[in-house]
Amino acid sequence: MFAAAVYYVFSGAPESRSQPHLRVQPDPLEENVVIFAWAGAVYPPMAKEMSEAFDLWKDKTDRIIIELDSPGGLLDEGGRVIKVIQRMRNTHAVWTYVGPDSDCLSMCVPIYLQGRMRVAAPTSRWLFHDATAVDIYSGAEIVMYSHERALANLEFFNRYIEQSDINPKWRDDLRAQMSIGDVWKTGQELKDERSNIVTILD
Repeated sequence: MFAAAVYYVFSGAPESRSQPHLRVQPDPLEENVVIFAWAGAVYPPMAKEMSEAFDLWKDKTDRIIIELDSPGGLLDEGGRVIKVIQRMRNTHAVWTYVGPDSDCLSMCVPIYLQGRMRVAAPTSRWLFHDATAVDIYSGAEIVMYSHERALANLEFFNRYIEQSDINPKWRDDLRAQMSIGDVWKTGQELKDERSNIVTILD
């Protein structure tokens, strides 16, 4: 009953009331490169718009840069976005980017990890934390029992963190820190700590 009534949310901020949309533009500095920019929560229609944009641009470009500025969002929608990116990677080079003072919080991180090259600014902000749950009808946060939260966190880690190329030692340290509370990092710290989340510091 519980799973059917809620969305699991990996978000570092309340959902914005404004509906974000994908912005697409050719890279002004490099030919055959297109930028897919998403600023907002990982909520529908993110996956749908990214899929449609890829279908429109796939024959016009060799490389896609996915620019992110996001507080995180729904586990399910994040999974759909990742499947779209994996489809892109079958035929195109995909880079991910988080710019100066931009956020990549919670569910944004697994999306960012899909980039073959992962670029971030030193002042970018990153958050890793436990799952929360919201009612699918009202959007209100729901109190989770400890075993429910543990299962949601385990699913998140097993599906997106364990399967990634994050430095295993850093990953284990992250898990231990998350058991205590929220873990905030900057792009500079992720690079300095050799997490292998950020591969290029911009």
